[in-house]
Amino acid sequence: MAVEIRDLTDADLPAVVALSLRAWAPVFASFEAVLGPAVYRQLYPDWRTAQAAAVERVLRDPAVEVLVAADDGRPVGFVAVVVHDEAHDEPGSGEVEMLAVDPAAQRRGTGTRLLEAGLAVLRDAGVRLAAIGTGGDPGHAPARRTYEAAGFTALPLVRYYRLL
Repeated sequence: MAVEIRDLTDADLPAVVALSLRAWAPVFASFEAVLGPAVYRQLYPDWRTAQAAAVERVLRDPAVEVLVAADDGRPVGFVAVVVHDEAHDEPGSGEVEMLAVDPAAQRRGTGTRLLEAGLAVLRDAGVRLAAIGTGGDPGHAPARRTYEAAGFTALPLVRYYRLL
């Protein structure tokens, strides 16, 4: 069966949180390799618990629209988008807050389809500028490739850390 893009349901929440943790495990491993174990432990003492809570907050936020990629009814990915109001630093813009695809379903175009569906939501809401953030570490390389292939322009930013 083909992957279907549809609205998130309450029943999807546990599966979406679980797939996001599987999808982002390589990212957090990359963070540890880049930052070193001491800084990594300071920043992410329990990344799974913190990330699960962050994903659940986004999924439940009424200001965020969430779409799910489902294969035979089972969530295999999701995208969460938000339209910024006029008080935002970038009025008339919207943002892809989160995007993840279960590792078992990656490299099949699902992330690209989710991204395009999320951008369609923003476009339909009158958004003229879409933003998405990601890391510059090796763990985020697949995300960067997807965003660049979709026509996003990167603005490199650097954040430094140092234990005191």
